[in-house]
Amino acid sequence: MNIHTSSILATLALTSSLCAQSSEIPAPPQDRPVIIRNAVVHTVTDEHPEPFTGWVRFENGLITGVGEGEMTEEIPNGWEIIDVEGMHLVPGFIALNTQLGLVETLQVDATDDRSESGSRTPEVSPWVSVNPDSDLIPVARSAGILHTQLIPTGGTIPGRTSLIRLDGWTTEDLVVMRDAGLAISWPLAAPFRAPWMRRSDSEQRERTAKQLKEIDAFFDDAAAWQAARTADPTIPGDLRFEAVQPVLEGERPVFLLANSRGQIETALAWATARELKPVIIGGAAAAQCIPTLKASGAAVVIDGVHRLPIARHAAFDAPFTLANTLHEAGVPFAIATGEEPAHVRSLPHNAATAAAHGLPKAVALRAITRSPAEIIGAGERLGTIEEGRSATFFVCTGDPLEMASPPMSAWIDGRMIDLGDRQKRFFDKYRQKYRQRDLID
Repeated sequence: MNIHTSSILATLALTSSLCAQSSEIPAPPQDRPVIIRNAVVHTVTDEHPEPFTGWVRFENGLITGVGEGEMTEEIPNGWEIIDVEGMHLVPGFIALNTQLGLVETLQVDATDDRSESGSRTPEVSPWVSVNPDSDLIPVARSAGILHTQLIPTGGTIPGRTSLIRLDGWTTEDLVVMRDAGLAISWPLAAPFRAPWMRRSDSEQRERTAKQLKEIDAFFDDAAAWQAARTADPTIPGDLRFEAVQPVLEGERPVFLLANSRGQIETALAWATARELKPVIIGGAAAAQCIPTLKASGAAVVIDGVHRLPIARHAAFDAPFTLANTLHEAGVPFAIATGEEPAHVRSLPHNAATAAAHGLPKAVALRAITRSPAEIIGAGERLGTIEEGRSATFFVCTGDPLEMASPPMSAWIDGRMIDLGDRQKRFFDKYRQKYRQRDLID
């Protein structure tokens, strides 16, 4: 084999390994009514705050009935009956602030579609860049995560956010909400000192002032453009300004990525002055901003429970107890992972850690189901098990927040999906290796 041929084959092999595609086949539409009975149903509703033994009926992708005890009405011929024998039925988890499907291998630029060039790109909508065949999507599904919010990265205004379901052949199949609100990476409110920081305090202050001025000027220009176009429809369109209008009109939230107290308070002051609907993403210092959060009506997406405290003087368990602090203060919140796409699967583990540190378990479950759906504007469709909602849930053997009881079966919009993934395939492969060598049973 000559050198030229060898290099071509090596390149092809490398490309194949870097662009791995999942082998799971998307589910077809629901073709007949289904009843799941003898389930411990976690509705995550105000009417049924605690789980109960009962049944759920769904057809054409929607829940058409939920009841306690045995189902008394006659079941027509042709309906599918699934007896889960005491297993738990839980709304699909919703992971906020992810880039799942936008990047496959962080070290390979060709698989990374998380950002566009430029510091202000509100016209960017991340759902169009998702790889439906990403190997990371089935891994997340296996943990009960059936929907995710995509937030692009890079720049001060990286783009809009999108909500996708984690099963489908194409991006059009995946997308639930193309525009779920605008993301803004809020500038630091005070100089930051760290071994890797190369800018002086004065340089950081100048940079922050410049970024804040640019954000203000952009929103002023967007509002002025809309007013001018309302008065004169012949004014040319502008994709960037058009993308901001739903936020300016209060139809969509603005997701403010902020962690420190200074960031959170200045971001909320800015959003309140402009009469926007703010949501804080990150919120590491949210416990210090309770009055400001309550006055603004902002929700907080806690971006990771499994992380270090934000400052040296903070309590060592501050990230673990933050969720309960917000709950006791009456601040709406959801829990995210703060992890790279490969580890979005740890979402229920994050919620379980918050529950182990004071957060009521029912509230912890709500923080990764109903609360994220309400925060992103999909509360009428997702997050609960009740009549009229999407038939999107999973069955597990025990407590849905326990790592030892992963989903056994799952449905998205009434479609029973494949819960296989590459990790399960490798597990089975290497167990077979040791069986063949008589090292395990």
